[in-house]
Amino acid sequence: MSAGTMSVRATGERAQAASRIRVMFVIDELCEMGGAERVLIQMIRALPRERYEPVLVTFRIDRSLPFLNEVACPLHVVPMRRTYGWSGVRAALALRRLMREHRTGILHTFFETSDLWAGAVARLCGVRVQISSRRDMGILRAGKHRLAYRLLSGQFSQVQCVSEQVRQYALQADGLPAGRVVTIHNGLPESRIRQDEGREAARRALGLDQASHVVSTVAHIRKVKGVDVFVKMAARLAARYPEAVFLVAGENHQPAHYAELQAMVAASGLEGKLRFLGELNSVSSLLRASDVFCMLSRNEGLSNALLEAMAAGVPCVATRVGGNPELVEPGANGVLVENEDDEAAAEAVSFLFDQPEEAARMGENGQARVRDRFSERAMMQRLCEEYERLLPRERV
Repeated sequence: MSAGTMSVRATGERAQAASRIRVMFVIDELCEMGGAERVLIQMIRALPRERYEPVLVTFRIDRSLPFLNEVACPLHVVPMRRTYGWSGVRAALALRRLMREHRTGILHTFFETSDLWAGAVARLCGVRVQISSRRDMGILRAGKHRLAYRLLSGQFSQVQCVSEQVRQYALQADGLPAGRVVTIHNGLPESRIRQDEGREAARRALGLDQASHVVSTVAHIRKVKGVDVFVKMAARLAARYPEAVFLVAGENHQPAHYAELQAMVAASGLEGKLRFLGELNSVSSLLRASDVFCMLSRNEGLSNALLEAMAAGVPCVATRVGGNPELVEPGANGVLVENEDDEAAAEAVSFLFDQPEEAARMGENGQARVRDRFSERAMMQRLCEEYERLLPRERV
């Protein structure tokens, strides 16, 4: 290759890089692999590099977490103890410097501090497109957040909600105009939308060789996740299916509540039948081993765990809250029950135990639903369409 050809290619590559839209993702912290963190990393990885150049910023981080190795872009930590005082001023100056260095064209924020505080910094820097990603129905908001979201709602070019129920909450709670609030569902990569082989091997790996049935849930230990309802349901089912095993995978975020759950297990005679597995790096083996997956949470945005179970072909029982009804179509790919109703949940699981052909049909339908409506490709197509629609015309 001649020097002239190399020079032309280098010039072309520089021109292409200069034309890319810089997207700065900002999230309050990266200290656990929750649903929002998982989707954020997924978005960054799948963002088309010929058009967009992502960068990730957070205010707090646990660098020991394995998923940080999957961050496919520059990662900056801007330490901040509080948003006011010298700590806030120093962080604001550091964030402003990063926005200018990366020539940020789109700011995409996750959670309260990033939405309200980083959004204000971006406004001062002249970032013209600001997007707030809403993953729940305000369960973590304090009173100051509710007031600030109403007062500063005009700073967002768009609010992207993970489900239609979250969208309705944003419209009502924050007084946002309907035209600036859209729904973009989570999506899974095609490689995860399959029925994995190895059910017996998965059961052996989990020590479940003698189990007649396996029911699982994936949820961090928090009151809102309804693990206590899962325990009550398990107690009802254990009387009918004495060899059934019930598995809970998720990190302990509320030790006092976890102690209550352990006491419930002991009082219900479920020792050895209901197991807390803690945080798992991958839930694929757990799902392969499961006959039924339950999501009995009291509040949900759009459950990634429920999506994963559907993608694995496991029939699901879920509460009729948040985005769950947007995933589970009753009678087609699972069963919906009312919040707090452990008796109805037990009846639904019992039906799936006793009707294995019907359970298999629901599992297959759930898998097809994820492939058709909740794929990563569909999610990223919607995301990029909204980016392009919001960008100033001269940048497109």
